[in-house]
Amino acid sequence: MAFDLNAFSAKELDALIAQAKQRKTTLKKRKPIAGIRKRITDFAASEGYTIAELFGGKATTKAKAATTSKPAARKGRKFGKVAPKYRNPAKPSETWTGRGKHPRWMAEQLKKGKKPEDFLIKKK
Repeated sequence: MAFDLNAFSAKELDALIAQAKQRKTTLKKRKPIAGIRKRITDFAASEGYTIAELFGGKATTKAKAATTSKPAARKGRKFGKVAPKYRNPAKPSETWTGRGKHPRWMAEQLKKGKKPEDFLIKKK
């Protein structure tokens, strides 16, 4: 929230300062959010509930949530590891699988006129 303080009159600035001080005192009186969160979760647990049950989660009971063996669902497809297909001749530890953007070392070489086939890793 950005203000152009030069656009305010002295009376408007005093009102703004008063509002800011009032807000600051209100915030000081509040307890830290971590403590409140812990008290709420402890209370829910003492009554036999989880926060997910109370506020819209998938777990239906504390026991069921603990025994679920399925991993959490991920968005998108999961790709397996791929062996490197290209190697930097100047620095052999730098490799590229051929997926995604060209690495910097390869992009530089391609600009100089080399071809991707020049960097293929030869299979034995």
